[in-house]
Amino acid sequence: MSTAGAPAVSRRTFIRHTVGVPISVCAVEGDEVHTRESVNVSEGGLSFVSDDEIAIGATLDVGIAAVDPPFEARARVVWSSREPDGRWCIGVQFLEAADAFRVRMVEQVCAIERYRQEVEAESGRTLTPQEAATEWITRYAGRFPGK
Repeated sequence: MSTAGAPAVSRRTFIRHTVGVPISVCAVEGDEVHTRESVNVSEGGLSFVSDDEIAIGATLDVGIAAVDPPFEARARVVWSSREPDGRWCIGVQFLEAADAFRVRMVEQVCAIERYRQEVEAESGRTLTPQEAATEWITRYAGRFPGK
């Protein structure tokens, strides 16, 4: 794991939750946009898998188009780790406190969508997004970590 230049924030300061939604990542310096899959989301940031290593301290524009309105935030790379498959797991910390709150809402929307897909795959029951939200809130919202 590469942590040179990382702030004193521990990788485990925030509870992380698996998400697995597509995100777009673009270096602020004007690099092309790359679509990646997020691995974890927390109040402080998120991690994602990348084919390329990204330097600690690099500033990125991160977007999640799977929610409405789309989530967009600026983040700084705070850690990276080489994965067994040769790719990189990159951890970023949001630069604005408000973005940390907004990503919690994105996380909930993604959890509800994942629930909707799981119900359909496991039981063949098709739920509308509203029905999935209602069921998910009833079953899981109490266990969804708060601040």
